[in-house]
Amino acid sequence: MSFQVWMAFMLACWVISVSPGAGAIASMSSGLNYGFRRGYWNAIGLQLALLVQIGIVAAGVGVLFATTPWAFLLVKWFGVGYLLYLAYLQWKAPVQSIEIEQERQATKSIPKLVGYGFLVNMSNPKAIVFLLAVLPQFLDLSKPQWIQYVMMAVTMISIDLIVMAGYTGLAAKVLKLLKSPKQQKYMNRTFAVLFSCAAGLLSLVHQ
Repeated sequence: MSFQVWMAFMLACWVISVSPGAGAIASMSSGLNYGFRRGYWNAIGLQLALLVQIGIVAAGVGVLFATTPWAFLLVKWFGVGYLLYLAYLQWKAPVQSIEIEQERQATKSIPKLVGYGFLVNMSNPKAIVFLLAVLPQFLDLSKPQWIQYVMMAVTMISIDLIVMAGYTGLAAKVLKLLKSPKQQKYMNRTFAVLFSCAAGLLSLVHQ
């Protein structure tokens, strides 16, 4: 992969990462509820799923999702259901004073936050189909492909970590502005609506 091609790929990664989606919503939700330091573990889960997806595309298994309707639909509707489940949890999230909420942050399981992010990204079949359509365009077929896939994976994950840090940090700052349970309730339900919207958009995705 030449430097010019890598630059074009890097710019594409910035656009993809900054564009709001289920991952960004999950990052903001985690930052809001658990603060930046703990909530950022959600972003680690997102990247682990992205790494698996890139591996699937590199192995050629992504063709299955692009050509087999039942496999695509199975993963798609699992993703829709999971996003709606997250919306339900966010809608029903208890509201309490900021001091109490911050104390609760320390008891939240990090593996659960990582798993939360992993499932959000992994349950989106559009990501695999998108990667299958985009990544090969930047490949130099005259050179070993696995090295190029590693370069693209490192680039994409590094940029996404930076962007998700921004989303998580922004939401964590908002946490300091929430002075009453009523404000927290409105914020929780706002994220519930965003998760529902993300589920609705995912349900409209076709092969």
